[in-house]
Amino acid sequence: MTVESQKETLGFQTEVKQLLQLMIHSLYSNKEIFLRELVSNASDAEDKLRFAALKDDGLYEGDSELKIRLAYDAEANTVTLSDNGIGMAREDVVSNLGTIARSGTADFLKQLSGDEKNDSKLIGQFGVGFYSSFIVADQVDVFTRRAGAPASEGVHWASKGDGEFTIETVERAQRGTEIVLQLKPEAKEFADGMRLRNLVKKYSDHISFPVVMASESEEEEQKGKDETVNDATALWTLPRTEIKDEEYKEFYKHISHDFEDPLSWSHNKVEGKLDYTSLLYLPARAPFDLYNRETPRGLKLYVQRVFVMDDAEQFLPLYLRFTKGVIDSSDLSLNVSREILQSDSIVDSIRTAVTKRVLDMLSKLSKKEGDAYQKFWNEFGAVLKEGPAEDFGNREKIAGLLRFASTHTGEEAQNVSLEHYIGRMKEGQKKIYYITADNFMAAKSSPHLEVFRKKGIEVLILSDRIDEWMMGYLNDFDSKQFQDVARGELDLGDVETEEDKKHQEEATKEHQGLLERIKKALEERVQEVRVTNRLTDSPACLVVADFDMGAQMKKIMEAAGQSVPDSKPIFEINVDHPLVQRLEREQSEDRFGELSAVLLDQATLASGEQLKDPGAYVTRLNRLLLELAG
Repeated sequence: MTVESQKETLGFQTEVKQLLQLMIHSLYSNKEIFLRELVSNASDAEDKLRFAALKDDGLYEGDSELKIRLAYDAEANTVTLSDNGIGMAREDVVSNLGTIARSGTADFLKQLSGDEKNDSKLIGQFGVGFYSSFIVADQVDVFTRRAGAPASEGVHWASKGDGEFTIETVERAQRGTEIVLQLKPEAKEFADGMRLRNLVKKYSDHISFPVVMASESEEEEQKGKDETVNDATALWTLPRTEIKDEEYKEFYKHISHDFEDPLSWSHNKVEGKLDYTSLLYLPARAPFDLYNRETPRGLKLYVQRVFVMDDAEQFLPLYLRFTKGVIDSSDLSLNVSREILQSDSIVDSIRTAVTKRVLDMLSKLSKKEGDAYQKFWNEFGAVLKEGPAEDFGNREKIAGLLRFASTHTGEEAQNVSLEHYIGRMKEGQKKIYYITADNFMAAKSSPHLEVFRKKGIEVLILSDRIDEWMMGYLNDFDSKQFQDVARGELDLGDVETEEDKKHQEEATKEHQGLLERIKKALEERVQEVRVTNRLTDSPACLVVADFDMGAQMKKIMEAAGQSVPDSKPIFEINVDHPLVQRLEREQSEDRFGELSAVLLDQATLASGEQLKDPGAYVTRLNRLLLELAG
C-alpha cells in the first residue's frame, strides 16, 4: 500500500469549523435547501465533464449518458446523491471539502453575531454549497473518482462536521461523485421518496440534466425502474411565456448559491447578426467579497447549450460585477478560452448589448419599484459608482442611476436622484452643487454650506471613499454642470444677486491690506488668501484649487501607498465676522501671525482634514486662552 492510499485524519480549516457551526444553527429552519445545493453541485460536475470531453471523449469511459441519481433508505435513515460527472482526485477533495479558499472569509465571519435570524441572511451572502449537508446529517461520506483516472484512485472522504475529516484512497469503478448523508433523527423526513421528489421539483426542475430516482409505481414491472423527476430542460432555452416567476427565482439560486430571491431578472433571446440568449439577474444582497476586485465574477457561459466556463467576466464591465446569469451563444466556438474571449469581436458586441440591458433593468427598477431600487442601491451603490470612470459611453445612464444624500433631506440615506435634484433647483440655479467629505456629519456641518442654506440651494452630500474619484469623471448631467462647493471660485449663477457680487468686490478692495498681511503670515501654508462669498457664520474656510487633488482623494492614494502631489489650499476669509475684524485691528505682527494661524487651523479642522502639527495649534490656543483669562 502506498502512502497516499493510507487513511488520514485531517482538521478542517478554522474558517470551515466556524462556518459549519454557524450554518447548522442559523439555517436549520430552512434545512431542505441542502438538496438544492447538492444537486446544483452535481449539475456543475456534469457540465464540466461534458466540456472536458469535447477535447477527450475518453473521459466518458463508455458512459456518455449524464444524469444525477437520488436514492434513500428509510430503515438506515440515509439519503444518497450521485453523479457521473467530472469527479475529484485526492487533492481536489482536500481543497474543496476541507478549506474555503476565498479571501476575506475570516473578516466575513467576524461580522456574524450569533443572532440566528441575522446570521442566516449573512450566510446567504457566502454560498455554503456542500457544507449545507451538515444541516441535516450527523455524518457525510463522499466517494469520488476523477474522470479518466484509474479505478484504484478513488477517494473516500468522511466527516461528522465536528472539526475534522478522514480521507483515504479506495477502489472505485464509477467516475463521478456519490454523497451519502447519515440523517439526524430529526431530519428523517428526508428519507422519503415523495418528500425528495417534491424538493427536486421545487428547487431543481430547471437543471439541464435528469435527476433520476427509482420508481415507486405499484405496477410490478415498473417498480424499481429509474424515472426522471425533473423537467431536465435548461431554463433559459424555454420561451419566457412558459416559465413561472418561481422557476426564475429557483434558477437564480442554483447559479448563484444565494438564499434570497433576486430583485429582478431579464430573459432575452437575440437573433440576426448575433445569435445568443441571456438570462440576467439583479441580486437582493451583496456577497461578502463584493469589494474584492480579484474575486471571481461574471456570467456562466454556454455555447450551443454546452457549458464552457463559470465566471466569464468578459461579458460585463467590472462595475456591474454584481450581476448573475447565463449567456448561451451560438456564434462562439466550443473550444473558446478566456484569452480568446478577451479579443473576440463577437464578445465585444454581446458585452455592449448585455451592459445596456443591465443598465436598462436598473433604470426600470428605479422608475417602477422605488423601494426595491433603494434596496439595491444600499447594497451595490458603491460598486455602481465605479461606472463613470470605467464606461465613458454610458456615463449619462449611470449618472441617472446614482443616489445621494442631500442637505434637503437632512438624513444620511442616499436616496436623492439627479433627476429629482434638477427638478427642484432654485430659479436661476445653473449648476448641480455637491460637497465631499469623510463622513456625512463632517459634510453636513461644513462651513462651505452656509451660503447655500441662506439661499435655500440644495447641495448633494458625498461621503463614500470613492466619491471624489467618481466626480472626476462626471462633468455634467442633463446639460447641468457639477460644481464642488469647496473647490475653485464659487459660481452661484443668477441666484447670487448683484448686491452680493458688489459686496464681495468692494470688500476685496477695502480689505486688500488684510489679505496681504495674512498671506505674508501664512505664506508657507496657503497659496492664496481672498474674500469669500461662501460663508455667513464662520470666519474662514479652506478651498481646493480647480486642478488640485482634494482631501478625500489624497487619503485614498496615501492608503494605496501612492505619492501625493504637494499642494497648498486657498484660504478664504469672511470680513464681516467679528474674529476677522478683530484680527484686522491687531497691531503686533507676531500676534497677528498667531491669530491667523489659529484661524487657518480651525478652517482645516472644519474641512475634515487633520492638522500636520496639532501640538502647535494647542499651544497657540492655550496662549490665547491664558490672555483672555488675565
